[in-house]
Amino acid sequence: MGTDPRETPIYLDYNATTPVLPQVRDALLPFLDTHFGNPSSDHPYGRAAAEAVQRARQLVADLLGCAADEIVFTSGGSESDNWALVGRVWAAGSDRAHIITTVVEHPAVLNTCRFLERRGVAVTYLPVDGTGQVDPDDVRRALRPETVVVSVMHANNEVGTLQPIAEIAAICGEAGVPLHTDAAQSVGKVPTRVDDLGVDMLTIAGHKLYAPKGIGALYVRRGTALEPLIHGAGHEGGRRAGTENVPWMVALGAAAALAHATLETEAARQQTLRDRLQQLLEEKAGGVTLNGHPTDRLPNTLNVRFAGIDGNALLAAVPEVAASTGSACHAGETEPSAVLLAMGIPPAEAVGAVRLSLGRLTTEDEIERAAEALAAGVARLRAR
Repeated sequence: MGTDPRETPIYLDYNATTPVLPQVRDALLPFLDTHFGNPSSDHPYGRAAAEAVQRARQLVADLLGCAADEIVFTSGGSESDNWALVGRVWAAGSDRAHIITTVVEHPAVLNTCRFLERRGVAVTYLPVDGTGQVDPDDVRRALRPETVVVSVMHANNEVGTLQPIAEIAAICGEAGVPLHTDAAQSVGKVPTRVDDLGVDMLTIAGHKLYAPKGIGALYVRRGTALEPLIHGAGHEGGRRAGTENVPWMVALGAAAALAHATLETEAARQQTLRDRLQQLLEEKAGGVTLNGHPTDRLPNTLNVRFAGIDGNALLAAVPEVAASTGSACHAGETEPSAVLLAMGIPPAEAVGAVRLSLGRLTTEDEIERAAEALAAGVARLRAR
């Protein structure tokens, strides 16, 4: 790839991962060498590291509107999701535990539920409507005396649909059942104040937030019983053993501070660009259908399907754009996204979906060029 930005693919896959921003990188670098101490050590090197971890914890807490001691650093979103579910089942100590979740969750939740099912835990998988939303009344009807946790994602990673988390939280609160939400895709893009959402646990993934891969957090409301997954010394208030990954924790704190300071303006900017991209595709390509909720979705996410087009084939034909589909290709055949199928989209149409997700570095010029390239690719494929 050349030095001219126009010679590099236009990155529209921010829901997959984000770059580490310069200010985040600058914050972590001193803790790789100068401030390398173990936070558990009682000398200046250790105390400097411990203070940095606490500052980072407070910055994450500020973004979520919670107390610092309710934030537990983890290795990422998958660990946080696993801990929220397995930890709740273990803490409940019941041989008849029951979990409620939805059919459109991230694999970190769905596969954890399947793991628990193989060990005797009952799981109810709730359906979604044509926009990808779950009905809160379905949660109410699914609750049982033995339900130990409900897990519903805040925003879907493929179509960006936002779930009615506050309504679900009210139902769970009445029943005395903790609610976990995987907010890996929503933190930093839309407000995720835990008291406004009403959740008891909330998952953060650093690499969706312009921090490095390999760092995340789980918000755990005070009083929520959660058995640790990782045992050892008393790190993270005795909730997660292991010497702290200080540089990455500092990075997550810096990313959270940036998100907190610019959330409203950046969300509005990305939504304007996203809507412009949709408009251009509809004008230039035609036969474009939106997947997901028309309004209750992430401001950066555009998932569309093109009539008569295979999404994987389209992206292969348009190397100028780096994006993704929700489909998997096995043995030369495309399998449609399970999320789109759950939304009632026919398989023949679901394979035409492409997810275009914007970020902090996306420009208006990139949107214009991406729309032009994708429309040209659609025209070439339809002409075959």
